[in-house]
Amino acid sequence: QVKLVESGGGSVQAGGSLRLSCAASGFPFRNMYLRRMAWFRQAPAKEREAVAAPSLNGDGHYADSVKGRFTISQDIAKNTLYLQTTSLTPEDTAMYYCAATYTQGYYVLKWNNSDEYAYWGPGTQVTVSS
Repeated sequence: QVKLVESGGGSVQAGGSLRLSCAASGFPFRNMYLRRMAWFRQAPAKEREAVAAPSLNGDGHYADSVKGRFTISQDIAKNTLYLQTTSLTPEDTAMYYCAATYTQGYYVLKWNNSDEYAYWGPGTQVTVSS
């Protein structure tokens, strides 16, 4: 059974940093398939939005609002996805979710489309005060 568990959220002042983690487990091996993961967030009364995802070339995909401030990385051996956040602003306040799915190698994933992901964690809250 696939399980995603986020951690690392908390309350910080504007300008602060947090490192979010997503521990993945239960993924079965699927030959010729790639496991794809991403971070999304949802603020109160707003729609869920994509934040970042690892890219196949290693550069990472980022929402315009977080470029230059957030960095995504992953430890394949530990099955863990990270999101290093810096220069946080109150606009970054949201529940942050980890998402994952499997795709065949040739499939061009729309990384910022939440419908592409089959598995979701319960989320970790990030609150930034001014």
